[in-house]
Amino acid sequence: MNVWSAVGAVLLGLRVAGELWLEALNRRHFKRLAAGEKAPSANSTRVVPGSRALDYALARCRFRQATVAYETLLLVGLLWSGVLPRAWSVWQQIFGTGPLADSLFPWCVFALVSVAWWPWLWYERFDLEERFGFNTTRPATWWSDRFKGLVLAAGLGIPVIAAIIHLIRQAGPWWWVWGWTGAVAFALILGWLAPTWILPWFHRFDPLPEGALRERLQQLAARMDFPLRDIQVMDGSRRTRHSNAFFTGWGRARRVVLYDTLLNQLGPDELEAVVAHEMGHARLGHLWQLWTLTAIGWGLGFAVAGWIVQQPDFYRTFGFSEPHPAVAVLLLGLWAGPAGWWLLPWIHAWARRCEFQADAFAVRALGSVEPLQRALERLHRDNLADVPSHPWYRFWHESHPTLPERITALTANARAGAKR
Repeated sequence: MNVWSAVGAVLLGLRVAGELWLEALNRRHFKRLAAGEKAPSANSTRVVPGSRALDYALARCRFRQATVAYETLLLVGLLWSGVLPRAWSVWQQIFGTGPLADSLFPWCVFALVSVAWWPWLWYERFDLEERFGFNTTRPATWWSDRFKGLVLAAGLGIPVIAAIIHLIRQAGPWWWVWGWTGAVAFALILGWLAPTWILPWFHRFDPLPEGALRERLQQLAARMDFPLRDIQVMDGSRRTRHSNAFFTGWGRARRVVLYDTLLNQLGPDELEAVVAHEMGHARLGHLWQLWTLTAIGWGLGFAVAGWIVQQPDFYRTFGFSEPHPAVAVLLLGLWAGPAGWWLLPWIHAWARRCEFQADAFAVRALGSVEPLQRALERLHRDNLADVPSHPWYRFWHESHPTLPERITALTANARAGAKR
């Protein structure tokens, strides 16, 4: 076993051990709650033993444990079984070498890995989510989404892979600088195009009908001096009973999107509070902070990749006789997930901080705590999300604070505002 193999085994082994430990910890935590014990947090919500929310939390925990084991076995089988070098040799014999053939090989492997997850996605949608009343997806819609996703991945992914391979060949040791710059620019362009060209391929978007609610949200945007091009309703109910709201687009092209399920769950006051929260993310710079952090993370990742692709032993570790840019893209893509897992706690800690700040912004914008608190309580209850995970699991995996934590912070902010 050489250094690369040892590092890979340790990295992957620690990752799977950590994931399974967190899931086991979380599962024991849910079982204690089911037995009527108090959650280990001063801000814990009240949990009713035998509740659907608790059953849902346990079911999702068991599902995640199974998928962690599956993902690890799949990755180990791909990297250490020798199947990839044999496939690469056969591919070159059939298709030869060249920009298109070299770009298609890693994309095809990534696509097959994606397809290998389809049975799990089917089970999650038509068994787990179905059991708890959330699934509204028809099988035809599910299959359509899968194939549309493959077509989109081909249209976007193959040119990106081809560009990276070209840079590795032509730009020398500093190819990663150009690759990083291009990736950031591509992501920004994609974020600008997505609302108009990509999302409508999967969902239907209709303008929020004229009326009191639309006028209210437009007045909110005007009070906040918030550039808002449109308010749209997305047909989320075609796939799920879960609900959400989000912004898309940049600058003056910003649109607020409301799930149609959200319109059925919340009243006008609560919807205004949810939109004010989303505006808070934009006005407080969270979106640009996220892009900045993402760009820095990608820069570090590309820099490491720039060094790795020059190490012949890296290729030999996984059965490839000699370095090749297409093989580099493939191996680095397969290792991106296990490597990125170690960054999750820091990303999620930042995200939870942003949620608290956006909540406080919404309260200041509306001058009241009650609408946002009612909205949060209703959404947590209807989405069966009112069972707190174990603190260690939350630290690593959850991007939103618990409902009790958010309400405690809202109350504290309201009291501080009243004193001022």
